[in-house]
Amino acid sequence: MAKSTKTSFARRGFLKGAAVGAAAGATALVSTPQQANAQAPAAPTRGAAPPSAAQVEAERNAGSGAPPFIERPGADYMIDVIKSLGVEYFIANPGSSFRGIHESLVSYGGNKPEFITCNHEEIAAAMCNGYAKIEGKPAVTAVHGTVGTQHAAMAIYNSYCDQAPMIVLAGNRRDSSERRSYVEWVHSVQDAAAMVRDYTKWDDNPGSLEHWGESMVRGYHLATMAPQMPVMLVCDEDLQEDPYPDNFKGHIPKLPVNVQPAIDAGTANEVAKMLLAAENPVILTGKAARTPKGVQLLVELAELLQCAVVDQKRRMNFPNRHPLNQTLRQRPVLQQADLIVGLEVWDFYGSIHTLGGRFKTEARSITKADAKLISISANDLFFKSNYQTFFRNTEVDMSVAADGEASLPALIEAVKRQLTDDRKRTLAERGKKLGEAQKQALEQTRVAASQGWDSSPISTARMSMELYGAVKNEDWSLVSDSFWVSNWPQRLWDMNKHYHYIGGAGGEGVGYLAPATVGAALANKKYGRLSVSIQPDGDLMYQPGALWTAAHHRIPILILVHNNRAYHQEIMQLQRMAGQHNRGFEQCGIGTTITDPNIDYAKVAQGLGVEAFGPVTNPAELGPAIKRGVEVVKSGRPYLIDVVTQGR
Repeated sequence: MAKSTKTSFARRGFLKGAAVGAAAGATALVSTPQQANAQAPAAPTRGAAPPSAAQVEAERNAGSGAPPFIERPGADYMIDVIKSLGVEYFIANPGSSFRGIHESLVSYGGNKPEFITCNHEEIAAAMCNGYAKIEGKPAVTAVHGTVGTQHAAMAIYNSYCDQAPMIVLAGNRRDSSERRSYVEWVHSVQDAAAMVRDYTKWDDNPGSLEHWGESMVRGYHLATMAPQMPVMLVCDEDLQEDPYPDNFKGHIPKLPVNVQPAIDAGTANEVAKMLLAAENPVILTGKAARTPKGVQLLVELAELLQCAVVDQKRRMNFPNRHPLNQTLRQRPVLQQADLIVGLEVWDFYGSIHTLGGRFKTEARSITKADAKLISISANDLFFKSNYQTFFRNTEVDMSVAADGEASLPALIEAVKRQLTDDRKRTLAERGKKLGEAQKQALEQTRVAASQGWDSSPISTARMSMELYGAVKNEDWSLVSDSFWVSNWPQRLWDMNKHYHYIGGAGGEGVGYLAPATVGAALANKKYGRLSVSIQPDGDLMYQPGALWTAAHHRIPILILVHNNRAYHQEIMQLQRMAGQHNRGFEQCGIGTTITDPNIDYAKVAQGLGVEAFGPVTNPAELGPAIKRGVEVVKSGRPYLIDVVTQGR
């Protein structure tokens, strides 16, 4: 082993000194049997403090010759590689199987990237999900062996479905002869990535530091290449804690610039020709805008064509108040379309079919029989079979395996080349009619939102609009899903920036929102944005510890708890079953309500260090409460308001 002449007492000197002292003491104790008997330690006094971790480690290594002092452990190199990738945050619940990386991060690496402390692995992984949807790049999380991986699994699956990049480091001790206790046996595994292999894009189990460096860079590259997804890298404990090999030079591989797969020029020309020839073309988009540039490009294409755009709300793809945004009129627009171009569509089949039926699902197309369908999606470049995230087969006329956002520039140029002045005049008339239709739909939505405005429990429309009224003049970011409140923010707010909306849980796993919104707020923090979240109550109770992380790391976020005191989706499901079975609804609250006792979410938040107010039952009190919350968040602290609400 190559030894350094440098000394770093602040970092490892204490352990070295403790080990030397213990080794000397052990030598004296065992020099002769008589001496050993004479100097045998007295029985421990009742109530005496247990030995420290350093003392235990020193005793374990006593008599082994040289003290266990390693100037340059492998984990130092791992931190060098992670830093080279520009990773900002290491978000994790601490675990002994990655203690080497953890210590190297905070001591050798100077806590850069910053360690964000979480109370649960699922919180940490979900925070990475939310962070990636704001920042457009992955954070790193680490999981402790078998148990940590299983805890994080749900959040990893959500991220996989959500196509959000994440780097998962899994601690493991594969060499059974090195496992120090029964705990290391039950927390170690032969194939650490097997548990999540079906819903990660790639994984590896490196056997050397050189191998680890290459795999870390490769993993980052794959995670950020469309379709973006989580990757896992196993970090063997020996690899972390053993010293650099004599011949290891610490080379860090170069991260290549990702060029996302895009549509070719010939196909772009063909699609443009079809778009310009269609009388009622529709752009249907799910996750086309990976970046702010994607929103701008989609607006440019739609305005060239003066065609309808329907946004599936999986991301902020298209400004919701733009005259060409016909999301409020989705059904009639798709019914009238003679061409639908799908850009990274989420469930194309479900978007153009009704899936009703009283007892069995009966699919019925809502499109014209002769309507043409084109799919442009990077999903076709990556398929796995076990988890059914690819949805029912859609009989499209053209399938282009390419990233939606990366394909927009070629489509725009192809349309510009083929667009004549005569066609421009015709398209302008179409755009004018779409704008008028959108105005009417927006007015109808406003009227609907006014129903029950002064009701208690508070309507979700009023809660949404009171929140918007307080933040609309700020640089705000809605980091939660809007589905659980009838999509009122999507229907009534003015959303025109990429970070105005980031969608919900990809795998619809409950427990996503609380930590993911804190992760998104962490990403927004450096930009000075005001992060706001409408948080379902049942979801919050899965991972309330996310509030502590927000308080501990001073992550500013305003959280309104949508407290309908139920798992309301499940109430509706039971009511549907009861109706189908010709039974009453009286018993449908059993097992679905969160009452008796009612949870006081303000007290829960306060106990976790977050300032809070509520429960609010009087709608007149809501606006002032939100204004107070905004001021707290603008000062750099999280704030929660418990709002007692109607079901949806």
